[in-house]
Amino acid sequence: MDEKKQSVQIDNKVFYRNLARLALPIALQSLMLAAVAAADALMLGKVAQDEMTAVSLATQIQFVQNMFLAAITAAGAILGAQYWGKGDRHTLEDIFNMMLRFCGIISVLFFLACEFLPELLMHIFTQDSTLIALGSAYLRIAGWSYLLTGVSQCYLTMMKVSDHVKPGAIISSGAVILNICLNLIFIFGLLGAHRMQARGAALATTLSRVVELVLCIIVSAQSSYIRPAFPRFFRLPRQLKGDFIRQCLPLMGGSLCWGVGFTSYTAIMGNMGNDAAAANSVAAVARDLICCMCNGIGSAAGILVGNELGAGRLEKGKAYGIKLKNISYAIGFLSTALVLAVTPFVVKMVILTEQAQSYLTGMMVIMSIYMIGRCVNTVTINGVLDGGGDTLFDMYSLIVCMWVIAIPLALTGAFVLHWSPLAVYACTCLDEVGKIPWVMARFRKYKWVQDLTR
Repeated sequence: MDEKKQSVQIDNKVFYRNLARLALPIALQSLMLAAVAAADALMLGKVAQDEMTAVSLATQIQFVQNMFLAAITAAGAILGAQYWGKGDRHTLEDIFNMMLRFCGIISVLFFLACEFLPELLMHIFTQDSTLIALGSAYLRIAGWSYLLTGVSQCYLTMMKVSDHVKPGAIISSGAVILNICLNLIFIFGLLGAHRMQARGAALATTLSRVVELVLCIIVSAQSSYIRPAFPRFFRLPRQLKGDFIRQCLPLMGGSLCWGVGFTSYTAIMGNMGNDAAAANSVAAVARDLICCMCNGIGSAAGILVGNELGAGRLEKGKAYGIKLKNISYAIGFLSTALVLAVTPFVVKMVILTEQAQSYLTGMMVIMSIYMIGRCVNTVTINGVLDGGGDTLFDMYSLIVCMWVIAIPLALTGAFVLHWSPLAVYACTCLDEVGKIPWVMARFRKYKWVQDLTR
């Protein structure tokens, strides 16, 4: 059946209502999380360029941790959405248990690394002794928040797939607002607090994570919510565990390829001088803020498609996937226009040298083209394909487009051919745009149209 005939089967009113019900709270949640990074950059940018740059580099550690957590919770979301569509609460509790076990291990490992090896971690991103000292001080405090993040993300994921997306978004957004308020207090020393600058941003993050986790536990105590089944925490069904691992491993590979690749981009730019590193830090914050809507639609796409496939309505799930893929292009072009529109304001928001401002302007223009690929791939790969269990493709595409093409080209340009920072930055944006034809070819094979439940 062709795409035109598939779209006729959709009740557009119901489709868009459900998409908005899921996508808007998730997009708000994504926006609020990105707002923390923006607040750190803006507030620390008012203190000093080095403080802002050091924290931006240090938070790459959490970015890598989030790649592990994202793979685990995404596997839980894929299976969870389908079992929720099937109406199987008992299996959802087992999925919750698995997420908690795996995320807990990751969180402990990153916590220990931040507490005992912060200087070594900072050396990955910069050789500047000032930035290393500032970033290490940040990590020793922020490491405590990394210990809690994995647990709270499991709760928020289960809320998202079990029709409690709005309370989850409120909790996450409330924690972000608290984080920003505490940033003001501890970075600048307001209300009688000690002026802590970069360390203040770390303390604000940690305290807000504590509040977020407590609220997740309290809200999930209600009877309509899915909670961990602690009596059978260590007795997971072997077949379900196998299904979970089969989804998780490709997602983990894809997340690590993407996460370590993005961290490599940051490390490459960080070693091209403080001006290039500072400009890249601000551009990254702008990118994350503008990507919020495509993140929300991508997550919603996985849930909508997964619900239909898990309920056995394969043709309707296929039709939903086709419509969502088409929507991703519209979001991409809107994001391009938005990046270009906000560029003058972004350049003037923080204190940068004249050279750094010039780099930032060029990076924003390059990013505007990148946004088309980012939006299309987020919705199509991380939403539709993953929602149907086609999780291997993301890893394959990242290995080829990012690790075989973009990263070697950026490394060669930066350290062998000595290109300008803008030319190197353009290399780091190649992977998303370049793989669109491959993504579309994979999409049309419809391997993602499958029921994963048992």
